[in-house]
Amino acid sequence: MSRLPYGTLRNSIKASARRASTAPVNPVQVTTLPNKLRVATEQTPGHFSSVGLYVDTGSRFETQTTMGVSHFLDRMAFQSTSKRSSEEMAAAINSLGGQIQSTASRETVMYQSTHFAHSTPLAVDLIADTVQNARFQEEELEAQRGAASYELREVSSKPELILPEILHEVAYNGQGLGNPVLCPEDRINYVDAGLMRKFMRQWYRPERMVLAAVGVPHEELVELADKHFSSLTPTPTAEVSQPLISRNNSVQRVPPHLLGTSTSSPSMLQSLTRAASSFLGTNSSIPNMTSSGYTGGYRFIHDPESPMDHVYIGFEGVGIMDEDVYDLATMQVLLGGGGSFSAGGPGKGMYSRLYTHILNHHSLVDHCASFNHIYADSSLFGLFVSYFQEGRKNGAPYILPHLVHQLSLLVYRLTPETELNRAKNQLKSILVMALESRAVEVEDLGRQQLAQGRKVPIEEMMVKIDAVTSHSLQRVANRVFGPQGSKPTIVAMGREDVGDWKTTFKKYDVGNLA
Repeated sequence: MSRLPYGTLRNSIKASARRASTAPVNPVQVTTLPNKLRVATEQTPGHFSSVGLYVDTGSRFETQTTMGVSHFLDRMAFQSTSKRSSEEMAAAINSLGGQIQSTASRETVMYQSTHFAHSTPLAVDLIADTVQNARFQEEELEAQRGAASYELREVSSKPELILPEILHEVAYNGQGLGNPVLCPEDRINYVDAGLMRKFMRQWYRPERMVLAAVGVPHEELVELADKHFSSLTPTPTAEVSQPLISRNNSVQRVPPHLLGTSTSSPSMLQSLTRAASSFLGTNSSIPNMTSSGYTGGYRFIHDPESPMDHVYIGFEGVGIMDEDVYDLATMQVLLGGGGSFSAGGPGKGMYSRLYTHILNHHSLVDHCASFNHIYADSSLFGLFVSYFQEGRKNGAPYILPHLVHQLSLLVYRLTPETELNRAKNQLKSILVMALESRAVEVEDLGRQQLAQGRKVPIEEMMVKIDAVTSHSLQRVANRVFGPQGSKPTIVAMGREDVGDWKTTFKKYDVGNLA
């Protein structure tokens, strides 16, 4: 692609940035470079700056031959490049006076730094260097293979980490969103430099990238983006696949950090904006896919040595741009839940339904919470429980009906106004408090630009949440897990199976069992 001389382009970009800076009210400015890379900034007060590069790819985009590449791209970030040795890279990172990280999820790979304002040029340089010039040396790869294998063993030994992965695999039949975030053990030795470079050539295109910053002057970031990323070439028009999701402006746009896991999770703020299988929208194309691929299903993992048994119930919810996403977010907070020894209290979800009706009534339940992992065109909404067995009467067939009953109440009864307003207020406070973090704020900006093309003002979010009613909540509950809704996904792990779960669902008329 031919390029304008740097000085001419810089002057053009400066003029564009100056025009954008006079726009009324909106603190967010966006400039698209000639190669289609988007540059977004938001000006909010603070002592630190944050900058991040967000790439529209992840494990969802992997095939059988590229399985595990996203995980390794994450692990190989900020290693040696053609410009820096690994020691020089480490020294440069340490000189930032902040922190820099990479994360790969199902629909996004991100490279992000939080630092003093004067370090922004170095942070952008380091991110550009690792994305464009990584050497992927064999000795570095070998070290990361060992680390990836250890990480996989650690995650597999913790039910609270591995079961959401298994839930995705079952729900989406092991494809697309059902692909694992972590590289499978049998693929670790097959991921090499050539495979990673091939994957990056396919997906690391500028039209699939957003460079975002908070606390950085827009003109400065645009110049840095042009300096470090203008050599990237976009995908030729003839090769661009049909978009999976319509991005029509009439569609309601929703912030990715609306939804996470339980409102009482210890990592609540992180779960609102980061994925290890959490949410995120994707913006352009997903080849050979016309839907999320949700199938539902059932799996039991027998583990006779486990001190606790675990049950997950999931349904296909709505995607990030669906008009019902705020109702589903409110529903997740309404159900709430957490651990039996939570340090919570009033204002921290202790009056949510799963606390008041499950945790407070069943002493052997250690943890019970709602979850919603949300994506561009789908989500996994449901409940999970971890409990100790004490005789057969307290096993999985005993606890399952209590979970299904809580879902049925949302389908067949209107939620009292007092309870609904409490959940909406909690959701609003979660959103506002999460955005107090600089790192969360820039990630929110970058991911919203990547997924939806604009940053949704917090005031708009509040209005959408306030618009949720008891009737709209009941309608969305019917849509998601009513008898005409989606098929259930059941994953159980421990000493005892859940038994005839279909009879339980039929009894409460929950889930589409056709």
